Amino acid sequence: MKQKQEKWAIFWCDLLSPIIYSEIHLEQTHQNLRELSSKAVLFPDGELKKPSLSTLKRKLARYRENGFHGLYRKSRNDIGKIRVVPEEVIAKAIELKKEQPYRSDRTINSILRNKFGIMIARSTLYSHFKEAGATRLKLGIVKKKVRGRWTRDNTHDFWQGDFEEGPYVIENDEIVPTYLSAFIDVHSRYVVEARYYFRQNLDVLIDSLVRALSKHGAPKEIYVDNAKVYHSLGLKMACHIMKTRLRYRPAGEPETGGLIERFFSTVQGNFEKEVRAEGKITLDQLNRNFSAWLEMAYHNQIHSEIKTTPEKKMEAGLKYIRQVNTNEVLAAFMKKIKRTVNRTFSDVQINNRYFQTNDSLRGDKVLVGIDPFSKLDTVEIYSLKGGYLGLGVHHFREPNKGSHINKPQGKPKYSYLGQLRREHAQQLDKQIKGIDFRKAVQSRPWSFQEFVNTIAGLLGEKAGLSSFNTGQLESLKKVFNQSLLINKPMVKKAFENAAEKSTPFIIYELKQIIKQNKEAD
Repeated sequence: MKQKQEKWAIFWCDLLSPIIYSEIHLEQTHQNLRELSSKAVLFPDGELKKPSLSTLKRKLARYRENGFHGLYRKSRNDIGKIRVVPEEVIAKAIELKKEQPYRSDRTINSILRNKFGIMIARSTLYSHFKEAGATRLKLGIVKKKVRGRWTRDNTHDFWQGDFEEGPYVIENDEIVPTYLSAFIDVHSRYVVEARYYFRQNLDVLIDSLVRALSKHGAPKEIYVDNAKVYHSLGLKMACHIMKTRLRYRPAGEPETGGLIERFFSTVQGNFEKEVRAEGKITLDQLNRNFSAWLEMAYHNQIHSEIKTTPEKKMEAGLKYIRQVNTNEVLAAFMKKIKRTVNRTFSDVQINNRYFQTNDSLRGDKVLVGIDPFSKLDTVEIYSLKGGYLGLGVHHFREPNKGSHINKPQGKPKYSYLGQLRREHAQQLDKQIKGIDFRKAVQSRPWSFQEFVNTIAGLLGEKAGLSSFNTGQLESLKKVFNQSLLINKPMVKKAFENAAEKSTPFIIYELKQIIKQNKEAD
């Protein structure tokens, strides 16, 4: 269910992107919506139709109010229906294309609808054209496009990203290949992130992108290759959450990636030749050398295109930084897999590993959230509606013991660790006499708004602060002020311990945890 909602949200964001990313003037919004409503598009459920003007207005309003997640929708009842296009309609479409090769799919569909009362999906249409030799390329009328150089007015307006094969390195006494993942700013030619990896998959892409975001904030646009890794739903959702326009290099047009390709050529001709000349090297050594070369020999050298150094150009063109919540970006890449909790062992199985859940979930269907960067020691358990149900902890099944496996022992009456903490505190007290702690500044790990948004998310609510009334917010504020050390694990634990999944019970359990922590200290 969650993945289907994400596909629908991405669909509406893509459709409304000229408005969302301010590519048209505000006063032209209504005109643009009317134009969109007049054109048939292929919906995620496979239906080709025109979106109504009222629907487009409603979706735009929901995006402006609640962002990407405001566009989630329920699944339609007609998903999965088979639609078969008669052969005579396909034949007519091919005939129309051959007699006038410049006819677009919209024009041909308009004729088909008038003659047969049906329309054909664009991808289906061109698949038949290709098979019948009726594409512009096969009909011999395609002309090479005239292209200009990539340019943007400001730093971080536009990034280009891609992978490239790198040098071989030593890993566990084996010679293995590496791959360079890089993102470069079009305005300044400054490389916002570049690093060698052993793979060129989604995990590497996420790592590379998050490193760039943490240092430079979010760009307005990202331009990438058509490789499968760049078409992941996680990347599309992350870009919509950041309000970053994701663009793809057209298939069969390598010229449009010339800027990043030139950077790779520079790396191969200058840096990698030096690496190969020095002999064997590890991945860590390769990246340390590359980082030094990037800062000293690339960013601080005059670039022939911009007539200054990339570093100076980047600093001069930096008007502002679009801050980004990296936790939200990472959450977009979290995988959620549907599983049924085992009735005997009260656990779920993921990648041949077992994760024990609450006994009350036996036999229930749940969603298992997997962090792609974790060691897979724990997973997060959600209801099918998205409500947080607790953690699943990795364990090894013991035959014939059912739900009694891995039960924790009772808490001992005497705490040896507590004794050590008290002795340590006394030792520190002797060492730090004379320090005025009133001048020390204590900062919270997160804000009240993030605290409230976390509780709303656990309850399956998407509206954050708006999910609670004034009385509930007042109660939440009081418990939030009781401790400077309230964090997300504490809130999740309180949610798991709550007898009822509601605000009063969560607040009560959170107070108990705060009290226990103070007594332990």
